[in-house]
Amino acid sequence: MKPSKADNPTRRSVLCGALAAGVSALFPRPARAAGSGGLSMADYLALDATAMAEGVTRGDFSASELLDAALARCDALNGTVNAVVLRHDERARTLAATSPAGALAGVPLLVKDLNTHIAGTVTSNGSRLFAGRISPLTSTLIERWEQAGMVGFAKSASPEFGLTPTTESQLWGATRNPWDLARSAGGSSGGAAAAVAAGIVPVAHATDGGGSIRIPAAHCGLFGLKPSRYRTPQGPGRFEGWFGASVGHALTRSVRDSALMLDIAQGHEPGSPYWASPLARPYREEARRQPGRLRVALVEESLTRAPLDADTRAALQNAARLLETLGHHVEPAVFPVDAQLVFGAQGVVTRTALRTAVLDRERELARPMGKEELEPVTRELLAWAASLSAEDLFRARQNFEEVSRKMEGFFGGFDVILSPVTSTIAPPLGALALTQPMDDYTRAATAAAGFTVVANIGGQPSMSVPLYRTAGGLPVGSLFTARLGAEALLFRLAAQLERAAPWPTGSARL
Repeated sequence: MKPSKADNPTRRSVLCGALAAGVSALFPRPARAAGSGGLSMADYLALDATAMAEGVTRGDFSASELLDAALARCDALNGTVNAVVLRHDERARTLAATSPAGALAGVPLLVKDLNTHIAGTVTSNGSRLFAGRISPLTSTLIERWEQAGMVGFAKSASPEFGLTPTTESQLWGATRNPWDLARSAGGSSGGAAAAVAAGIVPVAHATDGGGSIRIPAAHCGLFGLKPSRYRTPQGPGRFEGWFGASVGHALTRSVRDSALMLDIAQGHEPGSPYWASPLARPYREEARRQPGRLRVALVEESLTRAPLDADTRAALQNAARLLETLGHHVEPAVFPVDAQLVFGAQGVVTRTALRTAVLDRERELARPMGKEELEPVTRELLAWAASLSAEDLFRARQNFEEVSRKMEGFFGGFDVILSPVTSTIAPPLGALALTQPMDDYTRAATAAAGFTVVANIGGQPSMSVPLYRTAGGLPVGSLFTARLGAEALLFRLAAQLERAAPWPTGSARL
């Protein structure tokens, strides 16, 4: 079943192509002083989520005005970047009109179109097999943000089942990097990253099961933190994703927005057997504290030993120098785990989860899937999953525990790991797509996740910080990983880096 035309923003953008002539035509009125009422597009683009909520609370502008700006920006630019794939305008206007209150009052929200739900709307998982499937419930994470005042108005693109570090699918097409439209925005939260980088929203929901928050953050010039395993809720339909490797949070332009959103999202979910360590203080307070002198492990070699390109190496050296100027101790190190242990465990778990999802969908449809409903690589992964045994899955879970144990032992000598996010800058579109030969996909996907996936299997918090730009202006992130439960340390360090070397917070010029 194909999504309806009303839910497809690409078609909407074609119909409203005149809007793309310029943002000034959409919001011709000049910016107004705080307290005078009204919101220009220039005002909207200058605000992070924290400032938006503060403005709504003060009465400087309304939640409906923020939503109008988000929808207009989406209409103007989504035909170019293809970041937003499902719109829920009527629901959003109703939410905004209720004068939302809370720490995130009125902030427009994009929800990733992957295993995260808003009751009564489609979640397609980027797959033709799930196109048109209506969710019967709202995910706990989204409920928490909306209870704090956010206004969910649309869903952002994901590749099929989140299986690759780019955001390209046969259902929705390719999401383009706002800084270079020929390149990938990363994946699997590439729709979220492209939307934030393009100024459609200041923050967007994202998930990370192997680098899917941090890789798009690195490619699109954003701050992206993957929390510790079980820090944020996965329910109510389930309580963990990929044995805890997959975690939900957000992509943001500012550190304080990420801290605020995690303050609201984190915490044990009723009924869940899993929980993370309690907070000493809200993350918003942690971001105002100094990190102290940190022992930093500089890891230059990925699990796959893929060579670093020149820009990625320069970004890593730049980050190391910055840390030293801030008083931190940096010394070379290597990951305490090998590629086979990490990727072997991840492969068994993700393929088994894929098979379960497809079987469940076939039961819903009361028919077998059609060959054309899954992409070529997905079909091959599904066939491999059918050959796995219960012992394979149990041993994979044991390997998760071994990776976690080795990583936590490593942090006995260091406070944080600094590494590249990926071995190369954002690749051209097509390089990681699920339509290519299986061997090419496997080689490219494992190379892309060679630095990030360790923290997913081990469960550690990890963040991409946008500290570097190439000569051509393309963002390159730096990856920082800490021990389990140490998001507070990462927020302190991120805020220190943000103050010392502020990154561009404006939207890409499209």
